[in-house]
Amino acid sequence: MSLIVKTTARLISGMIFLYGIYIVLHGHLTPGGGFAGGVIMAGAFVLLIIAEDSDATKLGREKEMASLLEATGVFLFWFVGVLGLILGGVFLINFLGIGTPFHLVSAGTIPLINIAIGIEVGAALVAIFIALISSGRGED
Repeated sequence: MSLIVKTTARLISGMIFLYGIYIVLHGHLTPGGGFAGGVIMAGAFVLLIIAEDSDATKLGREKEMASLLEATGVFLFWFVGVLGLILGGVFLINFLGIGTPFHLVSAGTIPLINIAIGIEVGAALVAIFIALISSGRGED
């Protein structure tokens, strides 16, 4: 890819990633949430991978990092659920209480769950994309 494409992709991917974070954090107030935000954040990384035309070594490291983040997202979801079980007696119960309605910190554990889902979905989609392009190149 040309220098113009690479530079534009770097600039746009930052804005796309920031928008994905916004969707994840405001998912309990507006349409969106962990899944939608994770897909948007994955799109930012896919754009960078396509624009940079990464080699096999770099793709391998990115796939390992995506797998680590995917496991981290699953662990965070599980951790919030078990914390609800320990503190409230029910898996995924809202153990943080209720905040002020229509404010960012108003939904108890739902934003934490959205963050965990966003990390997991975004990382899983990036890992799937890397696996697809690696197999298409004869790498793996």
